[in-house]
Amino acid sequence: MNTQDQYLKAIYLIQSQEDGPAATGAIADRLEVSPASANEMIGKLEREGLADHEKYTGVSLTDDGILRAGEALQTYCIIERFLHEVLEVEEFRTEARALESVIDETVAERLDTIIDRVGRCPDCFDAETDACELLEVGVESEAAD
Repeated sequence: MNTQDQYLKAIYLIQSQEDGPAATGAIADRLEVSPASANEMIGKLEREGLADHEKYTGVSLTDDGILRAGEALQTYCIIERFLHEVLEVEEFRTEARALESVIDETVAERLDTIIDRVGRCPDCFDAETDACELLEVGVESEAAD
């Protein structure tokens, strides 16, 4: 998953929470980047037809953007489930966030053959808790770190 995909995933999740466009500041906060960096990437996404940005309103994903965001979220879920279920990594969410930018589609597909992912993935991901609803663990306070 590349940086664009991380932005698409973040916008998708924020849109889900807000039930509307994602504010640039919320995107920057979620990705822990500066608002200027977020604006720069949003411009790239817009030029590629993946997002629409209205000043003072926010960013909305196009149909192509939603499709790519869903794929990015699914890759993240695969990584998260593999780390938790197979490797039994205690801080799997922190590790998954660190790995999502370096795991490509081929590796994610291979990891997917090892885990027991359900068909409703990535819709099992809860934007409010920033976690898969199907993983049988309590939501850690890792996001607060």
